[in-house]
Amino acid sequence: MRKLTKDDFRIPALLLVMSLVPTLGGIARLASLSGDAPDDARFLQAPLPILVHVISATLYCLLGAFQFSSGFRRRWPGLHRRMGRWLTLCGLFAGATGFWMAAFSPIPTSLQGPLLYGVRLAVASAMVASLLIAWRSILRRDVPRHEAFMIRAYALGQGAGTQVLVLLPWMLISGESGGPTRDVLMTLSWTTNLVVAESIIRYRATRRAPGGRSGLAPTARRAAPAGAQ
Repeated sequence: MRKLTKDDFRIPALLLVMSLVPTLGGIARLASLSGDAPDDARFLQAPLPILVHVISATLYCLLGAFQFSSGFRRRWPGLHRRMGRWLTLCGLFAGATGFWMAAFSPIPTSLQGPLLYGVRLAVASAMVASLLIAWRSILRRDVPRHEAFMIRAYALGQGAGTQVLVLLPWMLISGESGGPTRDVLMTLSWTTNLVVAESIIRYRATRRAPGGRSGLAPTARRAAPAGAQ
């Protein structure tokens, strides 16, 4: 059995670091549901969607980080497939509840203007669609297409991690926490993730092309996981 190396931990470690602040923020949000803070009034009216969203998104981002390590996939292909099925469900719940909260929660315009409203609906829809396409692709044993759409779905799900990196400097410099600039920066975060995702997908496709080098082990090419590659 192949031993894990430092390289096998680099991608999961990076993704776990990106997930840390949003995870802590989600835990704090759940704890606040038992209080009566004015900012949380919109969530107190319908706490179930935020509860499901925080739990499913946290599991999706944290555990999903290990699905992108080729070392983990090769060493534990069965675990990769089982985790993939559960993480796909978590991603679907996260996307669906994210859409519901953006569309139906009474969010103040300072925290969600028309731009961010439309972007959140589009991101949630695209995440759900990507997961469904990825699931269908792996059932047909189309591993490259499965991988590509799982990468896109995870990039969209990791929007909160990038938003911390983008929003925090602006908030510290300007002292503002809302308004149109916030909407633009949050949109930029998802856009950045998608650009990186498409770059990775293109790079992997190039390596698979004739004369290129495949990035998948033989076990991964034969397997039919229902989760992220």
